[in-house]
Amino acid sequence: MPNSHIVSSFDEDLQKLRDKITDMAELVADQFSDAECALTTKDLKLAAQVKEKDNYVDQMEQEIEKTAIEMIAIRSPMADDLREIISAIKISNALERIGDYAKNLSKRVSVLSEVGDYTVSSSIISQMISIINVMNEDVIDAYIHKSPEKAISVWTRDLAVDNLYNSLFRELLTYMMENPEYITAATHLLFVAKNVERAGDHITNIAELIYYIVEGTPLEMVRPKGDNSSETNVEFSG
Repeated sequence: MPNSHIVSSFDEDLQKLRDKITDMAELVADQFSDAECALTTKDLKLAAQVKEKDNYVDQMEQEIEKTAIEMIAIRSPMADDLREIISAIKISNALERIGDYAKNLSKRVSVLSEVGDYTVSSSIISQMISIINVMNEDVIDAYIHKSPEKAISVWTRDLAVDNLYNSLFRELLTYMMENPEYITAATHLLFVAKNVERAGDHITNIAELIYYIVEGTPLEMVRPKGDNSSETNVEFSG
């Protein structure tokens, strides 16, 4: 029988790791919500704050990875515990990428603040971000409560984000061909939309990891994927 004190101490360390993941996820969710607000209101000050928060997100990822590696080295966890610790590293990596996408959104605010009306495109982007924000909230809840059902629910919603992105991509591509003077603004809007779509992919990855933590096996369902913009051989990032 393992020493009860050692077991208790390990459980405390594992809970601290979970708490760090939760804190990081909540910070990233706030960062994304603030990026949406900055875009909508063209608030340069708020956009700058989103970019500043990214440093904290990066630090949290490093801290979680360090903590997890130390737990593996010192505690030699097995089975369920080892699976959760390794998954925590992967989750923090995905959260860091979502934070990067929020930062990228905020970088576009200064340019888009000088652009005229882009109501239709803005409306679609707002719909995408609204879905992402709810997915963020629900994936945090799924992690806290170890709910594979909620994780699957989050996982399936990524298709709606992809479909909106495809709609926006076609709309802006057509508009740019018909109105060359709109190319700069449309390109930035495509950058924004692609970053939102990629954030959805990473939230979906987190949902899969939560399912794996709880069930002990990978999610075997085929991931719903609707982004076909790659057929145009154009890549939007940054």
